[in-house]
Amino acid sequence: MKKSLIILIAMMAVLASCNDYETYGDKKEKERNAIAKYISDHSILVISEDQFNQQGHTTNLDRNEFVKLDKSGVYMQIEREGCGTMLQDGESTQLVCRFEEYDIMNDTLSLCNNDNTLRFNGQNLAAVPDLVNIARESGSYKASFTKGVMYTVYGATVPAGWLVPMPYIKVGRPEAADQDCAKVRLIVPHSQGHASASSNVMPYYYEITFQRES
Repeated sequence: MKKSLIILIAMMAVLASCNDYETYGDKKEKERNAIAKYISDHSILVISEDQFNQQGHTTNLDRNEFVKLDKSGVYMQIEREGCGTMLQDGESTQLVCRFEEYDIMNDTLSLCNNDNTLRFNGQNLAAVPDLVNIARESGSYKASFTKGVMYTVYGATVPAGWLVPMPYIKVGRPEAADQDCAKVRLIVPHSQGHASASSNVMPYYYEITFQRES
């Protein structure tokens, strides 16, 4: 009798463990729900890629439009197109990036490079821009961080979601009062995020500016 009771308790523990197990599908569903809630809470109007193209690759800021890009699943708003020229095919350069990264699931600011109070592993992160080496070849973009907060925390690999705006923005360096650098807002699903986002199935929201270093 005692032996049977021990077996029954062990089986119940196994079943409880199975019930607590979260599948990849479960995590993706949580991510979709978190993104949908973020969109609703921030009164974002999602437009199709076709409408985005018809509008000349612009998003209406007064209507708080974000385009959902079909291939990547990234939601993008272009606040400023930028100045100068787009990155040309066959060209490589170094970009200076300022950003804020928000953890959508936990509704918190997780990283930025314009706030000296932000800490990582007990150390203050310097308020310096991130530097990105980027190249365009046959319409595709390759990039790596060489310095900055993203490099320190996540490593050299630039999230694929960060490269999504490249075909639509100019990356020149402002040289006059009426010029400004490109600025975008992104909702990046885990599949287009950094390694931590991918492994934990976590979506992130970004505000990023891009300009050439020189």
